[in-house]
Amino acid sequence: MFGPGYSLGDVEVVYRGWAENAFAGRIVGITENFVYPVLALVPIVSAFAFGGTVYLATWFAVVTALNAGAFVVLVRSHRAVAWWWLAFLVLLGPIALARIDAITVPLCIVALLWLRRRPFWGTALLTIATWIKIWPVAALAALFVASKRRWRMVGVAAVVTAAVVAVAGALSLSRGSGIHVLSFVAEQAGRGIQIESPVAVPWLWQTALGVPGSFIYYDHEILTFQVAGAGTTTVSALMTPLLALAALAVLLLGIRAQRRGAGTFAVLPPLTLALTATLIAVNKVGSPQFISWLAAPIILGIAVNGRTWRIPALLGLTLAALTQLVYPYLYDGVLRANPVMVLVLTVRNLLEFVLLGWALLALYRLTPARGEPVSADRNQHFTNHHL
Repeated sequence: MFGPGYSLGDVEVVYRGWAENAFAGRIVGITENFVYPVLALVPIVSAFAFGGTVYLATWFAVVTALNAGAFVVLVRSHRAVAWWWLAFLVLLGPIALARIDAITVPLCIVALLWLRRRPFWGTALLTIATWIKIWPVAALAALFVASKRRWRMVGVAAVVTAAVVAVAGALSLSRGSGIHVLSFVAEQAGRGIQIESPVAVPWLWQTALGVPGSFIYYDHEILTFQVAGAGTTTVSALMTPLLALAALAVLLLGIRAQRRGAGTFAVLPPLTLALTATLIAVNKVGSPQFISWLAAPIILGIAVNGRTWRIPALLGLTLAALTQLVYPYLYDGVLRANPVMVLVLTVRNLLEFVLLGWALLALYRLTPARGEPVSADRNQHFTNHHL
């Protein structure tokens, strides 16, 4: 659990600090701006239930309980997928437990598996997860494209969102502060290029090779390591619109597949994976826990399609292992721009694009004749009648 990257730092320092402040009346997302969507407060404050001295242990208990619940759901119908997920968590290492993302991943896994038999509950759970950390919006967007009952799903998501905004807004007003429930959007806007993002690779290599003007620095305001050098300001400004355009292109490919007659559960797994991989690969923000997001769409894909998803399954495990190699144990080498560690990070980031390319190709190849999942006849849990 320990290493130069201090993988427990967010929980022990940042999250516990927010929880302590909340009990003192200074509540992020309510009385002041928050870097995360407001429902992230729920697990962060809950872990303070037994006090600050055991905050880390309580956090691990909460995460373990959520993972255990998702594991039970998987074991009941997809035992092999459950073991894949355990292997993924082990390979990813401490970061799989010590970030707010560890709350959202099991929620997203269960939500995606529920979409067949409990579509409204699955949609509601995806929306709740999105209000904890924004990345599950990829699954919601994929569901909107793939589902034949998309407007009902939008209605469910809208009701949950309205409830969250109304309650958070009312709490803010009751405490005499402005409304901060959407502050997480602005908080993300000023970020530079983080060192683990794929777009940072050219400047990491320049730093490793001693190119003047290129270096790694720590941003004390947002608590991340970023790259500096010629062109970083311009590229950083371009990355957000580029990410939006890339996501739009992926959605259009999903719409193409859906309009050609591909079934809901033929479109949903590769589209969710493609959108999630896009959020990771085409992003100036890059953190090791982002790799954990891939578990949910890969698990859905394996559950629906079985062995035909062995390539993304293997890529996911490889990405997890390379991520743990980078963070936390050998993170000092990354911060010093050691060429070997920069090479490892480069390979890891290239594999993100390989996974994205696989998902896009799978989406492109969907046809009416091949619209049903390969395992549809064998797997009664995933058919297209309800979505």
